Amino acid sequence: MASMRLTPGTVLLLVVPPLMWAANAVVGRAVRDLVPPLTLNFLRWAFAFVVLLPFAARVLRPGSDLWRHTGWYALLGLVGIGSYNALQYLALQTSTPINVTLVASSVPLFMLAIGAIGFGAAVSRRALLGAALSIAGVLLVLAHGDPARLLELRLVPGDVIILIATALWALYSWLLSRTGGPASIRDDWAAFLMAQLVFGVMWSGAFAAGEQVLLTPEPIRWGWPLVAGLAFIVIGPAIIAYRCWGAAVRRVGPTVAGFFQNLTPLLAAILSAGFLGEAPHWYHAAAFVLIVAGIVLSART
Repeated sequence: MASMRLTPGTVLLLVVPPLMWAANAVVGRAVRDLVPPLTLNFLRWAFAFVVLLPFAARVLRPGSDLWRHTGWYALLGLVGIGSYNALQYLALQTSTPINVTLVASSVPLFMLAIGAIGFGAAVSRRALLGAALSIAGVLLVLAHGDPARLLELRLVPGDVIILIATALWALYSWLLSRTGGPASIRDDWAAFLMAQLVFGVMWSGAFAAGEQVLLTPEPIRWGWPLVAGLAFIVIGPAIIAYRCWGAAVRRVGPTVAGFFQNLTPLLAAILSAGFLGEAPHWYHAAAFVLIVAGIVLSART
């Protein structure tokens, strides 16, 4: 088999999103008492729309290719922007950042399954072995280095919610890998993200409105903690991470990219430990080795 080279630039594109998403989980947990989860998702993308506007305003003009491919971008906006992040913030209401990112690390399995079922992608033994190694690293962290603790695990509602979100993220990544929409938008990262945001903001706004109407209305507690948290998740996880992820998926495909996403729980553990003043443990390093081994193995095609 030929080896697919992961150049330093590609590796950087693949590592930045997990770092941003790990921090996003920590921040989302920190502000959970300041803003309802679906409303937080709407604010995140509404502000991201404003930040991105100077770089991609041409997409919104009459006659733009966006308006001839509304179905495609409405689907991407629903799955990748309107649903996934809303479910993640909802999961953080009852689960911890490490738990959420750990459960989300089942993404390689969803990538393989959705690719095989929905997109006719072949599943090699090497990819399955890489997935097994990567998941073993995740379980090692979850068990705190003691496999016996896995028998004591109990899933909370947030863990189930993030599992659903992970399946949607795998679908979104496969959709990104397919040629959809005109090249005039697809080949410009700012235009491509803006095209998704046009509909993603609508979806997330509808979900936030439903949250306020159908559930117990909760006020937004504005203040510097919430403003600082929003500023970070708008610039980092919303814009920088999505830009890097889209470019990386187009370079290496969704399956290999999915293995890199397994770095998220390790980074979340380190960030969470930093906030708590605790040093990482030996099993974090061992899990890192297993996850990287899974990445290297899966990168051979």
